[in-house]
Amino acid sequence: MEIKIGVQHVGRELVLESTESPEEVEQKVADALSGSASVLSLTDEKGRRVLVPSDRLAYVELGEPSARRVGFGTN
Repeated sequence: MEIKIGVQHVGRELVLESTESPEEVEQKVADALSGSASVLSLTDEKGRRVLVPSDRLAYVELGEPSARRVGFGTN
């Protein structure tokens, strides 16, 4: 699933592919925004961690899970 994170005072958004379910990511974002977690911590497909201070979150966009494309098709 693709996740886009907007950070206050940063011109570019963070984009990562995650194997976590939309429900898990939504719960982590809700915890960060409610103040119960001071940092939003997500892990991408390769095991890298992305940490964003909760007070700097502008938005989080959750994309649809997508199947990997293989080859040179135009679909």
